[in-house]
Amino acid sequence: MRKHPVLFGIIILTFIGIVFFTLIYLISSAGVEKRSFALSNKVGVVKVEGFIGDSNEVVEQINQFDKDDSIKALIVRIDSPGGGVAASQEIYEAVADIKKKKKVVASMGSIAASGGYMIACAADKIVANPGTVTGSIAAVIHFANVEELMKKIGLKSSVIKSGKYKDIGSPVREMTPDEKVLMQNLVDDISDQFIDMVSRDRKIQKEDLRKIADGRVFTGRQAYRLGLVDHIGDMGYAIDLAGEMSGIKGKPEVVYAKKKGLRLWDYIFRDVFSALEEQVQSRMYRFHGIQYLSPIVNYPKSFSNDEK
Repeated sequence: MRKHPVLFGIIILTFIGIVFFTLIYLISSAGVEKRSFALSNKVGVVKVEGFIGDSNEVVEQINQFDKDDSIKALIVRIDSPGGGVAASQEIYEAVADIKKKKKVVASMGSIAASGGYMIACAADKIVANPGTVTGSIAAVIHFANVEELMKKIGLKSSVIKSGKYKDIGSPVREMTPDEKVLMQNLVDDISDQFIDMVSRDRKIQKEDLRKIADGRVFTGRQAYRLGLVDHIGDMGYAIDLAGEMSGIKGKPEVVYAKKKGLRLWDYIFRDVFSALEEQVQSRMYRFHGIQYLSPIVNYPKSFSNDEK
């Protein structure tokens, strides 16, 4: 080896690299919430947190518990103001599917509004804290208009389109009256889908529901009086309720959904990178497309907040 110092150095570096990445893998595995191998009946917990921009991870976690026979009930812990229409509906459907085989309880945290509340409706029972912000049964779409700004700085826009409505919602011009009618009909239909779900799951007549399905939010206590939630209680109460509903004797064992392991990049820059990524994604999703999003979220003044 002394005759080949470069080769020797490569071997040493390779060995150090293997040891390093093995340690990272072990740390990552230790950081993942492990499932217990105990034979006792268990209650699984899936978290829906923050802006709902993508459904894949939550749906995958629900499917994990769906296939696990030791999981007798599911808690969907929601702390979200809502988000994208399709993502919210997909998580709703996943919860509705597992409910066919296992008891499901929705536990509301600080906020479970709009798309977050929709997901809760798919559960057998909904538990809210007295101060939980919930409701906001409606849909919304935002458009920016920078036409006047462009005039001030001397910019002009040219559009070539194949259809009358192809550039509907363009930020460089005001919408025409018939375009506003078209978009209003679109938002109204999306909102009506939401109302249909709540009416069916909460067994509230649509006529009665429409009186409060105008985007307004409620406290957990107000929602309870309106029949939008079933119980007032915290996460512990929801776990006990799920155990009781599924026939578990004694205190249920709680199992959290397995999360994806953290990458090396996340370990090195976890705090800064994750915070920046979350903020950028939130801003990108927040003003893209029609949404089931609570009106209490703070919007930039340059965007409209036309709620339905």
